[in-house]
Amino acid sequence: MIRVTTMSNPRLAQAFIDYMKTQGIILEMQPQGRIAELWLHDEGELARVEAALEIFLLDPLHPRYQAASWHSGNTERSQFRYQPTSWLPALRSQAGPLTLGITISCVIVFILMNFLGDDLVMYWLGFPADTHQYIQVWRWVTHILLHFSLLHLLFNIVWWWYLASAMEKHRGMLPLLLLTLVSAVISGVVQSHFSGVLFGGLSGVVYALMGYVWWYGEKNPGSPLMMPRGVIVFALLWLFAGYFDIFGIAIANAAHVAGLAIGLLMAFWDTRHGIGTGRHR
Repeated sequence: MIRVTTMSNPRLAQAFIDYMKTQGIILEMQPQGRIAELWLHDEGELARVEAALEIFLLDPLHPRYQAASWHSGNTERSQFRYQPTSWLPALRSQAGPLTLGITISCVIVFILMNFLGDDLVMYWLGFPADTHQYIQVWRWVTHILLHFSLLHLLFNIVWWWYLASAMEKHRGMLPLLLLTLVSAVISGVVQSHFSGVLFGGLSGVVYALMGYVWWYGEKNPGSPLMMPRGVIVFALLWLFAGYFDIFGIAIANAAHVAGLAIGLLMAFWDTRHGIGTGRHR
């Protein structure tokens, strides 16, 4: 047998198993704590299963899967014991340690900014303002943790969670860390050139992730690491709107452009040299 994938929701895993059974393919679910592993008996059917899985993950609640469960599901007691779930374990199961760590750090820093004041927190974490601060190496990165409103924070961490968790899962923690550090430094340098050092936010890194995931997916069709073209169009429209001040709020446009360029370049390098391609779940 060969392991096909893991799912955090055993009910959805069972629906996929039932659907594949209607296609003449037998999968077996094995519990690993709160995670359900799906194992394939006939390794020669792996390509078909992976193709079907890609479609399933796009819309796991489609009626075809419910119909399959009614048609081929059985009423025998399952060996998989459904454990009580809560939102926190579910969230943790979707993200690796780096994705989770940056998210928590952003939330903690936002709370500190509200209790201690923006100026004090920026004094310690803001982008280096002079030669004395240049040697305080953490400042070149920690500016990404600064957010000046709840909307600013939520917008960035939702995109970060969506993109970073996918990259960390399918490419690993080190590539995500490298992308985060490089885009944080370069987007910060570019933004400080245009606006000074009074800025912050994760959006430069988020745009780097958008660029990376989009280009990587375009060059590796069928890869689980991809971004729908409609989403990248939305991101570009948001970037365009920021330059023309349509929303009437301060937006770090230079950081966004720099981050997007860095992400595209790093994805171009990785796909050109075959780095990370063909990695299985």
